[in-house]
Amino acid sequence: MIEIKKNIYWLGIKDWELREFHGHELSTHRGSSYNSYLIKDKKNVLIDTVWNPHKDEFEAILEKEVGIDNIDMIVINHSEPDHAGSLGYIMSKIPDVPVYCSKAGAEILKKHFHKDWNFKIVKTGDTINIGEYDLVFVEMRMIHWPDSMMTYVKGANLVFSNDAFGQHFASAGLFNDETDNCELYQEAIKYYANILTPMSPLIKKKVEEVRALNLPIDIIAPSHGVLWRDNPTQIIDKYYEWSQEYNENSVIIIYDTMYDATKKMAEAIGEGLHKNNVKFKLFNASVTDSSDLITEIFKAKGIIMGSCTVNNTVLHSISALLEEIKAHKYKGKIAAGFGSYGWSGESPKTITKALEAAGLKVVLEPYKVEYQPTEEDIIKGIEFGENFAKHMF
Repeated sequence: MIEIKKNIYWLGIKDWELREFHGHELSTHRGSSYNSYLIKDKKNVLIDTVWNPHKDEFEAILEKEVGIDNIDMIVINHSEPDHAGSLGYIMSKIPDVPVYCSKAGAEILKKHFHKDWNFKIVKTGDTINIGEYDLVFVEMRMIHWPDSMMTYVKGANLVFSNDAFGQHFASAGLFNDETDNCELYQEAIKYYANILTPMSPLIKKKVEEVRALNLPIDIIAPSHGVLWRDNPTQIIDKYYEWSQEYNENSVIIIYDTMYDATKKMAEAIGEGLHKNNVKFKLFNASVTDSSDLITEIFKAKGIIMGSCTVNNTVLHSISALLEEIKAHKYKGKIAAGFGSYGWSGESPKTITKALEAAGLKVVLEPYKVEYQPTEEDIIKGIEFGENFAKHMF
C-alpha cells in the first residue's frame, strides 16, 4: 500500500505477466495494473476493486491495511470485471456495506453478480462528506461503458478517473514522474486508440465539461497503469487533442501477401510517397500485432491497404482489420486500396468498398496487378504513391 495523498492510498495489483486483455482482443506488451484505492477518513472508503483472479491477494492486502470489516463504503466507478471483479468476494464478507455507483452501474452489477446489494445511486454533482474530504461524483457515460463515472476528492484535489487517462502498463514507478515517459505515452495512446477512439466525440464534450468546472487537480489516479502527478492535466490535454480527428500527417501501408506480389506493390507505393516527402510506415498485417496496428492507424492521416485475392476475397488478416477500422469510426482520414490477383481479382475492389463503408475518404481508384508485378507495374505503384501524396496536403 502506498500513500498518494494524505490518508489516501493505492493498494492495487501489478500484473507483470499479462500479455492479452479483453479476452484475446488487446495486447499488453508491458503488463498492466489493477488500481484500487483506499481513503482512511472518518469513513474508510474503498474505491473500486481488482480483477477476480487476484481476489485472494487483494483480500490479504485489505485485511492487512484496514480490515475488511472496517470498510464503511465502497465506490464502484465502473462495473467491468477488471475493476469490479472482486466485489462479489468482498461483499460476501460485508454484505450490508453501501455500494455507491451510477444507476447504470447498479443495473450492470446486478447482472454480473445476481445480487441486490445496498446500492446507493449517484449522479453528476452528488457529494458525500466522509470527514476531512468530500467525494464528488461525475458521470462519464460511454467513456467507455454506460455506467462509467469518476470520483473527485474535494480537499485532496485528486481524481479517481477509472478507465479514462489509464494505460495497460506495469511500471516500476507508481507516478508519471517515476516512469519512462516515452513508454508511458506509447501505452497511453495505444489505450486510447484501441479502446476509446469510437467515443471521441463524447470524450471531447466531457473534457470541455470537466475543464469548465475549473477543479484544482493535483493527481489523476486511473484504474490501470501510472498515476499522473507531475503536471497531471497534461493527459487531459492529450485526450482533448486525440479526440479531434487526430493524425500525425503520415501514411500507413498495410498489406498481406502469399507470394510477395502484394508486398512488392506496397513497397512501390512507399517509394512514391517517399519521393513526395510523405512519412510512411509499412506493415504486413499477418505478422504484426493487431492492437499495435490499430494504434498506428490512429496516428496516420492516410491508410493504404492491400491483399492478394483468395477465394474471391481478401486474406483474413486484412478482412479482420477492415472490420476493426469500421468499428473505430475514424474521422478525417483518407484511404486507398490495392492488390494482386490471378484470375478473378476481387480484392482491390473489396478493400476499396470496405474503406468507404468505414467512413474513410477513398481518394484513388485501386491499384491492381495480375500475378507478379512487371517493371511497368512497379512504376504504376510508384505513381500511385505519388498521387496519394498529393491528397495529404
